[in-house]
Amino acid sequence: MSEEFLTYYLYLAAFLFSAGTYVVLTKRNSIFVLIGVELMLNGANVVLAAFSQFDPQLKGQIFAIFAVVLTVCEVSIALAILLNIYRKYKVSNLDELNQLGNTR
Repeated sequence: MSEEFLTYYLYLAAFLFSAGTYVVLTKRNSIFVLIGVELMLNGANVVLAAFSQFDPQLKGQIFAIFAVVLTVCEVSIALAILLNIYRKYKVSNLDELNQLGNTR
């Protein structure tokens, strides 16, 4: 892989990470925040896979697969927590959930 193609992958990864950061900082719905975190992690995975193709000794694809497995575990736990919060408080907006002992 030439260095020219590597820069395209790095631009793609930077765009994904920036879009994820923007979503996390601007949206208040908990599902959108999770989507933003996923975009940020996918940007990191693109960097790992791109550097793995650039230098095969780095084994970046193995790290990317490991990161994907960790992401799936993290999202499943976060989604379960968010569903329980919604079931109890009937709120998915993060601004309305300012404390855990909040009773309605």
